[in-house]
Amino acid sequence: MQIQNPHDKIFKETFSNVDVAKDFITHFLPPSVRNTIDVASIQPQKDSFISRDLQEYFSDLLFQTKIHNKPAYVYFLFEHKSYHDYYTALQVLRYMVEIWETKRDNQKEKRLPIIMPIVLYHGITDWYVGASFRNLLEGYRDFPQELQKFVPDYEFFIYDVSDYEDEDTQLNVFLRIILMVFRDIRNSDIQVILNTIYRSIDYLRQLQDQKTATQYLETLFYYIFRVHHHLTKKQYYDIIKHIENSYQEGSELAMTLAEIFRNEGKEEGKAEGRAEGKIEGKAEALANTTIRLITKFVAPPSEEIKKKVHEQEVSTLETIIDHIDELETIDDVRQYLK
Repeated sequence: MQIQNPHDKIFKETFSNVDVAKDFITHFLPPSVRNTIDVASIQPQKDSFISRDLQEYFSDLLFQTKIHNKPAYVYFLFEHKSYHDYYTALQVLRYMVEIWETKRDNQKEKRLPIIMPIVLYHGITDWYVGASFRNLLEGYRDFPQELQKFVPDYEFFIYDVSDYEDEDTQLNVFLRIILMVFRDIRNSDIQVILNTIYRSIDYLRQLQDQKTATQYLETLFYYIFRVHHHLTKKQYYDIIKHIENSYQEGSELAMTLAEIFRNEGKEEGKAEGRAEGKIEGKAEALANTTIRLITKFVAPPSEEIKKKVHEQEVSTLETIIDHIDELETIDDVRQYLK
């Protein structure tokens, strides 16, 4: 089944690995908190508590463990908006209540388990409202303590991946890669994301289990192709060539990644055309998408080519988008232009 949300796919494939979750808790939670969690007992749960209308913006994973030797849960919430959501604390509280209600309905115990909420954030803007529910409550800090005790409050642990520095060689390889990629994927400097991609490839190449490494590499490239729209065709194929030369079964893997790249390019063009078409006329939207895909997959077009693209019929533009992965030069593009 194709997963439409690339953030969700790579987040769950990475963090559902128990070793990744353990490493994150061990290395990034404050020692005073980490030392209360029985990391060795962590087990993943299948439940998800994200409502369908918010799946585009959040992913979540729940792990069962013990805190102070009592049954407990660690809840990972990944916020992958391009901007910061002021009401994250309210959303996390809602998910925690749903977890408690689920445990209440499925268990005989009358006491609810402790939940340690962790939010991973990789938006463009810095996290600026703290991690306390009280920050959302008007005038809370001015209330006398006698009144504050009647008002619910809690804190979650926030980790902004933009703060990650790739220096801890003790980290699980998959955790190092995901934090680097989440940190850099929206960077405006192309060289930064290229360096991260090549470093990730080299990290995976060092793993003993190369079957798992190559499977993860496919997921990683699916994510990069779907999310990062500024790498050129030449840059993509340089990366794929590097993989072909680096891995024992590099030729087969390179063919798979090239196919992912071509398919994602086509789907990207169609999706953009549909989205823009709701705002602009269909021909205008497809023309803009076609120009962007020509720039990405072939070469930056001249003003003359751009003008000609805008003069084409919808059927011609759709044909160019469908065959964009087959075009090598601007002269190949010209053959479609009437």
